[in-house]
Amino acid sequence: MSEVLSETLREEALHAVGAAPDLPALQAVKTRYLGKSGLVTKELGRLGQLPPEERRRRGAELNVLRQAIEAALTEREAVLKREALDARLASEALDVTLPGLPLPAGGLHPTGRVLGDLTGIFERMGYEVVEGPEVEDEQHNFEALNIPWYHPARDLQDTFWLEDGRLLRTHTSNMQIRYMVTHDPPLKMVSRGKVYRYEATDATHEAMFHQLEGLVVGDGISMADLKGTLAEMARGLFGPGARVRFQPSYYPFVEPGADFAVWWDNPRGESKWLELGGCGMVHPSVLRAVDDLREAAGRERVYEGKTGFAFGLGPERIAMLKYGIPDIRYFYANDPRVLGQFRGELG
Repeated sequence: MSEVLSETLREEALHAVGAAPDLPALQAVKTRYLGKSGLVTKELGRLGQLPPEERRRRGAELNVLRQAIEAALTEREAVLKREALDARLASEALDVTLPGLPLPAGGLHPTGRVLGDLTGIFERMGYEVVEGPEVEDEQHNFEALNIPWYHPARDLQDTFWLEDGRLLRTHTSNMQIRYMVTHDPPLKMVSRGKVYRYEATDATHEAMFHQLEGLVVGDGISMADLKGTLAEMARGLFGPGARVRFQPSYYPFVEPGADFAVWWDNPRGESKWLELGGCGMVHPSVLRAVDDLREAAGRERVYEGKTGFAFGLGPERIAMLKYGIPDIRYFYANDPRVLGQFRGELG
């Protein structure tokens, strides 16, 4: 390779470097001249065929050529990177003179708001709020609550059974049993969460819904304490004019049992009695079953001779009444046209 050819190669390489429009093209130029099979690299590989004196001269010549190309590549790479950065910054620039975009405000779900209101009321009365497993066993969901396998009440609670013999809990009363097994009286607790019933859905029934249940156990607890508690809850939910009444009813885990209703002077002028849930004095069989479970767990029997009351209600029922929602299925359809109506009031 003559000196004239080296100069020609240098001019071609520097011109190609300067003409490269972007970094990939520049990399292609580098590969063409300085890569493993590049033109300069090939010439360096032929040096071994030359006599020693000419090899030194041509080697020095080629090294100068390679250094010139490398310097040009480095300079051009810096220019192209700067141009790419400038272009990206220009494309991402914000026009601060443009009007801002309104962002929609979120809000609490009606059921979540009612659950929050309820638990807040009971926490102020000294209750502990607990949650527990939605997949439960028969002992805690039925047996300990005075609902043996042959009890007709099981027919009223169509159950989702799992292959391993467990079930999706049909009420949050399972947590009353679990709580008493690990806590000694006196106690005050409310349990909340999802429950499941295998039944057809309609405007007032869903296969999955929420419950909140309360339990108080101690010495000398009476129905008067129960009614006073529910009256305080009603006033917290519906205002100072709310009143509570009981009507006799049957539940296997309480005796006596009752349904409770609230007199509500609502803003739409539709004052009336609203049925909200069931309640009663804890059945002695439930307390004995709890002591049996405690004894099996190595704990002391402490519930025999105690009295207590329990109550349960559905937050969806309260939300439907309070906010005029006609169909329980609206709660879980995730339709923003429905839920968005409560954003201002519930947020």
